[in-house]
Amino acid sequence: MTVSRTVELDGHIIDSGMMGQCFGIVMDMNGSFEVEEFEVGRHKDATSYCRMRVSADTEGDLQSIIHELHQNGANPADPRPASAEPAPGDRVVPAGFYSTTNHPTEVFYDGQWIPVDNIEMDCAVVLEEEDGEYTARTKVLNAIREDDLVVVGEAGIRVNPPERPRDGSGPFGFMQGGVSSERPSESLIREVAEALVETKREGGNVLVVAGPALIHSGAGDALADLVREGFVDALSAGNGFATHDIERGLYGTSLGMDMETMEHPRKGHKHHIYTISEVIRAGGIQEAVDAGLIEEGVMYECIENDVNYVLAGSIRDDGPLPDTITDAVEAQNAIREQAHEADLVLMLSTLLHSVAVGNCLPSTTKTVCVDINPATVTQLLDRGSSQAIGMVTDIGTFVPTLAEKVFEVE
Repeated sequence: MTVSRTVELDGHIIDSGMMGQCFGIVMDMNGSFEVEEFEVGRHKDATSYCRMRVSADTEGDLQSIIHELHQNGANPADPRPASAEPAPGDRVVPAGFYSTTNHPTEVFYDGQWIPVDNIEMDCAVVLEEEDGEYTARTKVLNAIREDDLVVVGEAGIRVNPPERPRDGSGPFGFMQGGVSSERPSESLIREVAEALVETKREGGNVLVVAGPALIHSGAGDALADLVREGFVDALSAGNGFATHDIERGLYGTSLGMDMETMEHPRKGHKHHIYTISEVIRAGGIQEAVDAGLIEEGVMYECIENDVNYVLAGSIRDDGPLPDTITDAVEAQNAIREQAHEADLVLMLSTLLHSVAVGNCLPSTTKTVCVDINPATVTQLLDRGSSQAIGMVTDIGTFVPTLAEKVFEVE
């Protein structure tokens, strides 16, 4: 005897590969399916619809299949109301709580579909009631408070992955997926530049996530130019990035290497710790700029142009700089605020910070990840940031070319 459930897929399910993925999930998990209704969109802007009955040997097997289908945008045809239970304590969620994806999500509760605010992956959904009306929002586990009404199970949850229509143009169109170092990078960089300019024209927010390799490679001046000209609204980085950016302005070196001659001057290896010491003596980056100690670079432009920045610390940090947030939870919350404001994110040569920010982004946020190491890009995609464009190229070439194209397009 088998058990079954009917699910629906709606949208650009053929072009995006969603339908094929769902068929594959059912077969890979030893289930079976029968397509009960299938309507194909017959022009490039039309959507398609598929209704299929999914069967499995046991209720447990069926629930596992439905769970995987649900993560890929297939929703039950007969939605049942979501269940919710109060949190038994601070930072404690009920057993079986619903863990979110980064896709736009709705909860069927109190007779209506309620959109979940601030969607990001690996969070709980908390329902809040005011004047008889319910709202829903995500909360990370450490933000859960006793008696928060937390959604449990997967009934009454609707996930809507972003659609990729056939005529999607530019770097964020349907055909862009995957990671390759063999793409025509010049033309792709121009498309990214056009997307950046368009985002700013529409009043959008651009977040740059940067690693110290950007400074080592000589691309700091180009990023500073973008900040100064108003194309960057927020910067997410670490202690190392800020230290080497300031070091370059003070000593002409990055990690002790002369940026002009590519040689290692005597005592150059101490320049970064001297830099940290001088900024600590001044009281912070803002104070060092005010005192005339810092007169150039990315951090200087952030201060001068009121660009929000978050420096998230790590156990490897020297110093660190006074501006570095050393509490991991506090740093996560600061990054989360930046991520929720962003419309376009440029992740530039940093694995850990890219993944950290990617975890906070909804799948609707345009994201570009650039690194010379393919593992950085693939790990970001594997972690769930499927909306990201991956470019495997030298950051020292990418950022100056991007700045050049931005100023041309503008």
